[in-house]
Amino acid sequence: MMKKYDTIGIDCVAMNVNDMICVGAKPLSLVDYIAIEKADAAMLDEIAAGLCAGAERANISISGGETAQLKDIISGFDLVGMAIGEVDLDKVVCGRHVAEGDVVIGVRSNGVHSNGLSLARKAFFEDHSYGIDHKFDDLRGTLGEELLRPTDIYVPEAMEILQSVEGIKALINITSDGLLNLARVEAKVGFEIDRLIEPHPIFSLIQHHANVPDHEMFEVFNMGIGFCYVVDAKDQAQAIAILKRHNREAQRIGYAVSDPKRHVRILERSLLGYHKTFRNEDRSMRKFG
Repeated sequence: MMKKYDTIGIDCVAMNVNDMICVGAKPLSLVDYIAIEKADAAMLDEIAAGLCAGAERANISISGGETAQLKDIISGFDLVGMAIGEVDLDKVVCGRHVAEGDVVIGVRSNGVHSNGLSLARKAFFEDHSYGIDHKFDDLRGTLGEELLRPTDIYVPEAMEILQSVEGIKALINITSDGLLNLARVEAKVGFEIDRLIEPHPIFSLIQHHANVPDHEMFEVFNMGIGFCYVVDAKDQAQAIAILKRHNREAQRIGYAVSDPKRHVRILERSLLGYHKTFRNEDRSMRKFG
């Protein structure tokens, strides 16, 4: 809609490397593939510029790529990335050592990142007739600029935390399913979230214009938290200090609890999560899943 293609490459890199660091791996290189309906040199140059910018932020190389013109198959274009990294087998992080009392540190996102854009488009452009250049008072730029704000890349600070923080237990990329991704750790624990980071104004605007409840917003969006670390309580100050040195806004947002069903509770919104679903919690009946 904006004819602006120089950020999507950053998103492509981010969605690869931000997942990779969650197992403790150091990202090394990426290959890309673009399937396109009709070759457009200017657009391809912008996409490539974004890929290079993302690679620079992640400190990785782009070792190869492929462009295919498939006018009978593709409408628009399809951008795919595949990244490789390395981690010693005895240092793979899977969350198996997370235990009751461990602290969850949340890192503030810079917006919607790369998830939930179908709902955002419906809210603003289908259900309402806003233009991409519409300026809401609460937003930093136009509506189009806000929705295209590229996904943060968390690699540099994650590498330092993995090397320096003895009590690091798990890393979680908050993408689709939002904070329900916390339950992906291998240990049989649940999580109590008792201090949310204030969501960006774009989320309340989406919720208002799409007329969706809290539970759906937290199932679809990162709601202001782009990445989480689970650490031993004694190491939380060190981890937060590293994040702040990397200019990340971070804070303790919750803690792990013993729970074989792996529930995720967001206390201030009275939400109880299980698997891929949140529901409004009846405090007199806490059975779910």
